[in-house]
Amino acid sequence: MQPEKLIIFDTTLRDGEQCPGASMNLKEKLEIARQLSLLKVDVIEAGFPVASPGDFESVQSIAREIKGSSVAGLARALEKDIEAAARSLEKAEKPRIHIFLSTSKTHRESKLQKNKEEIIEMATRAIRFGRKFCDDIEFSPEDASRTERDFLAQVVQEVISAGAGTVNIPDTVGYTTPDEFSSLIGFLKSDVPNMDEAVISVHCHDDLGMAVANSLAAVKAGARQVECTINGIGERAGNAAMEEIVMALKTRSQFYGIDTGIDTKQIMPCSRLVSSLTGFFVQRNKAIVGRNAFAHESGVHQDGFLKNKDTYEIMNPQDIGLDSSELVLGKHSGRNALQNKIKALGYELSGDKLDKVFNDFKILADEKKDIFDEDIIALIQKEILVDDRFNTYSMGSMKCHFETGQTPTAEVMLISKDGKEHHASATGDGPVDSMFNAMDKITGLTCKLLDYQVMSKTRGKDAQGEVTVQVSYENREVLGKGIALNTVEASGFAYLNAINKLLFKSKSGPVEGGEIPGP
Repeated sequence: MQPEKLIIFDTTLRDGEQCPGASMNLKEKLEIARQLSLLKVDVIEAGFPVASPGDFESVQSIAREIKGSSVAGLARALEKDIEAAARSLEKAEKPRIHIFLSTSKTHRESKLQKNKEEIIEMATRAIRFGRKFCDDIEFSPEDASRTERDFLAQVVQEVISAGAGTVNIPDTVGYTTPDEFSSLIGFLKSDVPNMDEAVISVHCHDDLGMAVANSLAAVKAGARQVECTINGIGERAGNAAMEEIVMALKTRSQFYGIDTGIDTKQIMPCSRLVSSLTGFFVQRNKAIVGRNAFAHESGVHQDGFLKNKDTYEIMNPQDIGLDSSELVLGKHSGRNALQNKIKALGYELSGDKLDKVFNDFKILADEKKDIFDEDIIALIQKEILVDDRFNTYSMGSMKCHFETGQTPTAEVMLISKDGKEHHASATGDGPVDSMFNAMDKITGLTCKLLDYQVMSKTRGKDAQGEVTVQVSYENREVLGKGIALNTVEASGFAYLNAINKLLFKSKSGPVEGGEIPGP
């Protein structure tokens, strides 16, 4: 018997981007959307169009380009939100408007100050309004897992009658448990008279570490859409991780009896891309996509694995896009070898872009003994994702001096868009602090450093260092990244990246009343 189909709804670009420091520019969002399309997700939630002009443009651009997958825009149960979503999705091949409204007692009384009747009226009115623009309407009763069951069933019945084709049941604060959530889905299936007229979806958060378990329990109970994100990124502790949901269903297919249309070989390229662009590093022991997920160090494990890999592996690394063999690249490698490696990593480069990456690769190979996949990915993304149109300054030069017993100093030269050179020198607690202070003198900003992280991109003493900084200025927080063999130099690039984001973001503001979380 043919297994049932589970709809995979990816919200990396909406809920995933809402976590502090994970904001992305348009080119980065488009690159992730293209990778999600290659992954063959069913629905891409591209953003919250009314939140800002930038979010609207991102959803609009993704809707214009992406084919095959549905493209969704989030909206509160307000006409202005729904109109914004509809306008951003006008060119989508398969548009979906996703409307949400709180239903739990806590949210009704503390957040909305509305009674049950008002909630139902708002929800149904919003859905009927949305149907004027789009046939595919999804509704989420926010904080559904903490909503009184009888009232939740009443809301679900009414929104389906109003025209919602998908009803999403969010565990908004990650409060439920697998048995409890399974029971809730079963209750809705049996007690809502028109439940068979809509798809039951679930959207689980990971506050108690049970987002994936809760999602799979819901699938077993009859949910046929799961909302998830790449690497599990999202608000607070994150969302259910798509790769874990998909591979659990694939690996335990006889138990679940349900399939997805996901091209699992694109999982690892997608995971790496999202990790790199958001700066949210994947922990080494993360299921499916962690660096150690298919690594064996114990002598006992190695012995068993060499005799039969099934002794310690329940999945094939090739199934998620990993290659068990490695093409070693170095300064003597040619263009064809590099191009093959780029393709194996999930990218396509040719012409001038390939020439530029090859040139940068040769320079790096002269400085490093070993070139790893992460080094190549960094070179590729530097070429295809950096959009100089959004950069107010580029790096000219950096010079730092540190000596025991002496005050550290730094000299910086930045180049503005008009080609002018701007010089400044400063002191600080160390060479990095001195360099940041010098940049502040040039830009006129006085940024507060909230977080500073240094991570080795690969192995060995000559590994490239990736520096991530989180800074704030006038209540705006941004993430900056920089990569170089010298961590001080990488720190300068990261801080300049953050400054350029702050200067670009100052041109537009968030939705009135601040950012609004979704389901």
